[in-house]
Amino acid sequence: MRSTLSPHAPSKNPLFIHYKCKSITMNVELSRVLYIDLSKKSISIEDRSDLFDAYIGGTGVAIKLLAEECPEGVDPLSGANPIILAVGTISALYPAASKTVAMFKSPLTSNLGESHCGGRSAIAIRLAGYGAIVIRGKSDIPVYLAIHGDDVRFKDASSIWGVDSETVGRILREVEPGAGMRTIIRIGRAGERLVRYACAVSETYRHFGRLGLGAVMGAKRLKALVISADKSVEIPGDTRKAYKSVYDEIQDLVVKTDAMEKYHDLGTSGKIYSLAKLGGMTYKNLESGSPPDELARELSGENFAEKLLARRVSCAHCPVGCIHLASLRELYEPGYYFKTTTIPYDNEPIYATGFMLGMNKPEDCLRLIDVIDRIGMDVISTGVILAWATEAYARGLITDEHTDGVELRWGDVHGYCEAIKRIVSMPTDFYRALARGVEYASGVYGGQDYALAFGGNEMPEYHTGIACYVNNLVGARHSHLDSAGYDLDQKLIGKKVSIEDIVSSLLSEEEWRQVLSSLVVCFFARKVYSPEVTVKALNALGLERKWTEEDLKALGREIHRAKMNFKFREGFDIAKLRIPKRILEVPTPNGMLKEEDLRHALAIYEEKIRS
Repeated sequence: MRSTLSPHAPSKNPLFIHYKCKSITMNVELSRVLYIDLSKKSISIEDRSDLFDAYIGGTGVAIKLLAEECPEGVDPLSGANPIILAVGTISALYPAASKTVAMFKSPLTSNLGESHCGGRSAIAIRLAGYGAIVIRGKSDIPVYLAIHGDDVRFKDASSIWGVDSETVGRILREVEPGAGMRTIIRIGRAGERLVRYACAVSETYRHFGRLGLGAVMGAKRLKALVISADKSVEIPGDTRKAYKSVYDEIQDLVVKTDAMEKYHDLGTSGKIYSLAKLGGMTYKNLESGSPPDELARELSGENFAEKLLARRVSCAHCPVGCIHLASLRELYEPGYYFKTTTIPYDNEPIYATGFMLGMNKPEDCLRLIDVIDRIGMDVISTGVILAWATEAYARGLITDEHTDGVELRWGDVHGYCEAIKRIVSMPTDFYRALARGVEYASGVYGGQDYALAFGGNEMPEYHTGIACYVNNLVGARHSHLDSAGYDLDQKLIGKKVSIEDIVSSLLSEEEWRQVLSSLVVCFFARKVYSPEVTVKALNALGLERKWTEEDLKALGREIHRAKMNFKFREGFDIAKLRIPKRILEVPTPNGMLKEEDLRHALAIYEEKIRS
């Protein structure tokens, strides 16, 4: 069912195209999907109750829309590659249901791209009146989208094309209305230059980080989306008492138990030191899993907090405050002229810019994070790529001619800053290769034995055992968050468990996470949103359908299979996955890995998901 749209009177700016929907009620209908065509500068709205009733939003709806909209075998950097943004049934209604799902075909892996982002994005989209936004086509000029409820505008972004993501955010905050419940999702120069792992930045400190959403936006000449809210979500009167009771229960679990306490106190970086002592921290391109103790202490979450933590902030409708911001004070002119920069830090960015690159000062990690964020690249991929390049440089595969005179040496923050800038400016073929990821670059220059990518996506920090690598190889997003294999590995230290049991545990966890990412719940709150609590949260909303735990688990399996079927459609072949030799050469907390065990686990995984 498509709504009626009418173009308003033309602006003095012919590229300032404006649509407004007629006859829209003030209460939010989650099933409304906003379709935007950048080529035609047109929009339409369709009621997709068929999807939202069956798949509850988020990941479930997004994979169905992606399968509908994305032609098989499409070039990820063509206008035909859609961007899907989706929120869930409990977005804006319960604590920590604060994420937006983005789906697209990844320009990094040429397969499923899925990235989650917090900030204000989910609540802004929901209260603007939409459950999902589908962006098609490619603009003939740089544009940004201004979505203020039912008022949708295409605006000329030529003046901000080439501007870093932080500055773009400041500019759009000034020129666009809707302060308060407003999100500004934008790209930096890396996205414009089509770096395959470019990210999209939201609210300065949050990111759609992995798999290249920024490059897809850049290919579409879409600089930013500004989305503001002007509606409300109402709970039916006869269920309000039940809703309040469940809300209070969830709020108490979040703030009065230890379920999320660690995310407030030290943030995700709180586990860095213990992981390093365990021997599961990837150090200098996995030269070792056990960094020197002095370094592990220096880059620990405790040290970051004691020396540099400035404040904590939260995503909208989340009381936790897991976003930790450091204050970096630096002299920029003689005579006591200082500048102070606020920079977000997390577990994975510290791994990627610190341990992987041999840094020994937290301030140097922050300097690299700041450069990467302003340019608009995924920090994990950037760190892993530079680590491979540093080892290749040390081995003589890469020379100063390749690097445009930049020396790549462990711990050299200046050299890495220069290399990051050149990945975007691409002055040589080598940097053009780095802009396509470590899988591609190592295929051109050699050194694949120590090129740490899995399914084409650069690895996260964990070197904990077989579970984390099965997770990285066959997880739908090739992300450590697919099934938390690193966590399973740590629970299995000193125990004998069959490979089949490990695979079954990973698959079960990943299937349940499809439910959480369809709602859309932050994975940090996974201990809060148990199956029992999730059922109560849904059924307290007065939905027509009453859910059971069995229903939700079956839905998780269905969504996971839909994602894997998309991957298979786009050429994903488990039997042909490359396993870097390096991971077999360095002991994990669970002992040495064997390739035959990994291949056996992959075969079991494929058999289970195809049965």
